[in-house]
Amino acid sequence: MMTTTTQTGSPLRQLGDLCRADASVIDAWFEGRANGGVRLCCLSIMIAGGLYGFTLGYWRAPEMGAYVALKLPLLIFVVLLVNGLINGMLAQVLGSGLSFRQSLTMSLVSFTTVTLILGALSPITFFMVVNAPASDSVGAVRWHQIFMVTHTALIAYAGVVGNYKSYRLLVGITDDLAAARRTFMAWLVTNLFVGTQLSYTMRPFFGNPLKGVELFRDDAFGGSFYEVLLHSLMRIFQ
Repeated sequence: MMTTTTQTGSPLRQLGDLCRADASVIDAWFEGRANGGVRLCCLSIMIAGGLYGFTLGYWRAPEMGAYVALKLPLLIFVVLLVNGLINGMLAQVLGSGLSFRQSLTMSLVSFTTVTLILGALSPITFFMVVNAPASDSVGAVRWHQIFMVTHTALIAYAGVVGNYKSYRLLVGITDDLAAARRTFMAWLVTNLFVGTQLSYTMRPFFGNPLKGVELFRDDAFGGSFYEVLLHSLMRIFQ
């Protein structure tokens, strides 16, 4: 078991410890001895996710930016809820020894790390948007495809880093290294599949220039994320 200490310091200090996957801090959360940890993570997801979400939708229209600023944190919380339940079961089956509470806490830490990385990238993505052609220009469709692939790569990078934090924590709390690796790989696959498909269902996030500005698509449950991503890649390299 990891060394136990009580979480102290300012919120920024606590976020720094979280991003470094400080074992003693997360262990305090596991044992319920640190107050405000969950609230801090949820607040961070809402703020950082809202900032990054605004840069996703702003290119299409300011109204679209506002929609995505609300939807992206909501998406993260929905994915966290679904994955928290699935990951808790996987952790039990794969022999990691983690309880459902510990699995959910580690998922929350991972998703908070992902969102903080994306929030830190939001000035860059906003600069990219304001220097791109307008959404009603001749090359708007191509830029839409470029935005989609670029942001997918950024989100994938943040996701890998966030999951790596989970792996470090798993190794620190699990006696069986093989079980920790099995659990990590299962979590990684689950997070990728659930996250990408739910993001497709809750679209639009990028704002297709050929379609109107709307909160959700009428055909939200039609098709899949992977089909659209492959089509976008083919369009870019034609």
